[in-house]
Formats: sequence, structure tokens, C-alpha cells
Amino acid sequence: MGDDKVITADKLTNKFGDFTAVDHISFDVHKGEIFGFLGANGAGKTTAMRMLCGLSLPTSGGATVAGFDVYKENEKIKQNIGYMSQKFSLYEDLTVKENMEFYGGIYHMTDKYIKEKTASILKQLHLEKEGNALVRSLPLGWKQKLAFSVAIFHEPGIVFLDEPTGGVDPVTRREFWNMIYEAADRGTTIFVTTHYMDEAEYCNRVSIMVDGRIEALDTPSQLKKTYKAASMDEVFLMLARKAVRAAD
Repeated sequence: MGDDKVITADKLTNKFGDFTAVDHISFDVHKGEIFGFLGANGAGKTTAMRMLCGLSLPTSGGATVAGFDVYKENEKIKQNIGYMSQKFSLYEDLTVKENMEFYGGIYHMTDKYIKEKTASILKQLHLEKEGNALVRSLPLGWKQKLAFSVAIFHEPGIVFLDEPTGGVDPVTRREFWNMIYEAADRGTTIFVTTHYMDEAEYCNRVSIMVDGRIEALDTPSQLKKTYKAASMDEVFLMLARKAVRAAD
């Protein structure tokens, strides 16, 4: 992990009327880092992530993602990142291969690239026989791993994962995190939100949001030391108890 910052946020803020969803948050993320972005429901995680992905504009403050400004260059941000939403980002009515062709087309990949990349992903996921199966017919764990592969299909420098392992069993979660490690080893920066505190331990650094603000940001081991906690679960509970606003 070098000094090269691929995401910077400076007093990034988002208000809806009188409600401040994201309240002057500042942080940097480095190339190849696995950055955990944690917070209880209603803490402002998803709103912050949407601004960084170029999907909504901040009210004030600033941020750059992959060198692009969140106000003026949000279309360029979208072209240069991968994104996997918690609501599941594949088309259920398309086959596995059709999903990859569709995403490859969105990112203007050549037919040759799409064909080769599709073959290599199917092989990596041991899904060669399922290439022509409808996505809806796959078990959830396979869908999640496939969705991650599709999110990084165009080899973006940064991928945003919004609670990517929700609802899958522990073994599949571990396999999914192996895929995250492999992507990070190749230099991809991973920005991930999760509700599972054991997953926070897998991140290089973790930020914890409470009521729209970043309450803590450090390595998991340092956070446990700072809060004299045995686990990230304990750290999170200590901080989440400070929350004033109700979870959504």
C-alpha cells in the first residue's frame, strides 16, 4: 500500500432539508487498500457511498475518486469504478454469459475482451456449465460471487461493495473475501460496507460512522487497542451506543 490516494473526502456533507445524512466527513483511501466503511443502519454509509460513486451530489465539502471530482466529473467516476449494491446487481432474466456481455458493453469493452474475460471468470468460479443458465436459477452464494466478478469485469481501479455478503452462509462469505483479497493483490482498491464485524477484521483500515460523522478510523488492531476491546464487535457496540438518531 503506497502513499497514492485514490479516494479523498474533505468535509463531505449531504443534507436533506434539515436532516444532515452525512456530516463533514474527511478521509483518504490508498491504492490497493481494503477500506471498511461501517455504521449502523441510518448512520449515513449508503448516502456517503452514493456521493463517492457519482450517483448523488454533495451539499457541501469535496471529494475525488480515481482523480475525478464528485461535482464536475461524476460520469467519469462511474466509468472508472466498479459497484455492487446490496440489492443485488445482476439481471435475473438474463443468462450468466448475457449478464457479462451486457456489462462489458456498458463499459465499451471489445467483443474479444468480453469473450475472453467471460471464459476466464466462468473457469475461476467453476461455473463453466452454468454459462447459459438464467441467473435466477443460481444459488445465492454463486450469484454474489458472480456479481462481484461482474463489478470488476472492466478492471476498474476501485470497486465499491455495499454489504456484498448479506444473507450468505459463513463458508461462502469466506470464499467471497478470498476474491476480495485477490483483487486487492492485483492493485484494485476495495471500499466495502458490511454489517458483519468479523469482516471488519479482514480490512486494512476501518472507519465507523455514527449519526453521519466518522467517529473512528484506524486499523482493526489499533481500534481494538484504543477502545480496549477484544473484538471489532465490541468496538462497534461502544461507538454505536453513542448514536442519537434512530436506525432506519
